[in-house]
Amino acid sequence: MSKLKRFAHNSLIPIGSLLARFLPDKVPITFVGVDSTRELSESIAQMQIEKVLVVTDSVLVELGLVQKVSECLERAGVASVTYDGVLPDPTFTQVEQGLALLDQHGCQAVLALGGGSPMDASKLISAMATNRVPIEKLEGMMKIKNAPMPLFAMPTTSGTGSEVTLAAVISDPVSHKKKFFTDPKLLPLMVGLDPSLTLGLPPAITAATGMDALTHAIESYISKSATETTRGYAKISVKLVFDNLDRACQDGKNLETRRAMSLASYYGGLAFTRTSVGYVHAIAHTFGSYYKTPHGLANAIALPNVLEFSLPACEAQLAELADDVGIKGESQARKAEEFIAAIRQLMQRVAIPFGLEDLRPQDIPAIAQQALAEAHLNYPVPRYMLQGECETLLHEMLVG
Repeated sequence: MSKLKRFAHNSLIPIGSLLARFLPDKVPITFVGVDSTRELSESIAQMQIEKVLVVTDSVLVELGLVQKVSECLERAGVASVTYDGVLPDPTFTQVEQGLALLDQHGCQAVLALGGGSPMDASKLISAMATNRVPIEKLEGMMKIKNAPMPLFAMPTTSGTGSEVTLAAVISDPVSHKKKFFTDPKLLPLMVGLDPSLTLGLPPAITAATGMDALTHAIESYISKSATETTRGYAKISVKLVFDNLDRACQDGKNLETRRAMSLASYYGGLAFTRTSVGYVHAIAHTFGSYYKTPHGLANAIALPNVLEFSLPACEAQLAELADDVGIKGESQARKAEEFIAAIRQLMQRVAIPFGLEDLRPQDIPAIAQQALAEAHLNYPVPRYMLQGECETLLHEMLVG
């Protein structure tokens, strides 16, 4: 059975990678810097949009960030209505509630404000506004028939890169399974990277989201679907994280450092939306479904272990990334190993643990099975992983 699965993976993944090269190579109009909230608001007004639905969460309302953006929109002549019901791992129900509010107030566009969860919910709200079908009908690849309602994005974390990706993940509230929606039509029209919106992130969230950005970039770089363009984006992201994550955790009020981390997330998103991800994400998603582990933290914990497993098939790529961040080594193999060691050193400096405290040995077989099933025909990984190999890897993440 394992040989058959490996054969299917090795046969079908290259076809998917080839088809991905024919996706429209679009990048949203992007404003960067402390004036980007104003610039984006004025651009929305120039599109003759009079009212937008701001999709966010209650924490950002309490922090005053939603008011700041709403006032900026108002000064540009755009009214706004706030939907702040998005929770981590948003569900179909939250999307439907947001859509109902959009309809009730006659909004003409959607503005995503927040981290990955508001971004994902916003993408489906805008898609459902013009595709009046049950949300389940939009699940999968290229299922969105009509162009979504105009969608704009302003991230308040620096990790997911969702503001420039073609995908969204929404959970079924009944089965609790994550559902994946992928379509170029889900890409926002415009993005504002305002570093002042990320100043309130505490060090732990800064660290986890920064490691999320790093994971996107590295998994994209070593992907079998990587291209010259995606590798270029990934390299920028990796270097930005290595150069700035420490400082962002130590001094969260530094606007230049926050700007750099916003760009790291942005470029990581541009990279992995074209190449997909790998076993790190498959394991992280499963940790999330089992233990509600924050996604960035789960990615960080899995990253060095998965890279060590993948090393025989991606030594050259990891050595190239080592060169970019100034890691020395007398051979390609040594540089690749030192790059993984440098990731662990970075994790230590920003207080990311090497293991998952919630992980229970009795859950490992099922976690491995679920993660491998997710990755099997979806992720163009450099080295195929079997059940026993995944279980061994997960045992390395046990605490105590």
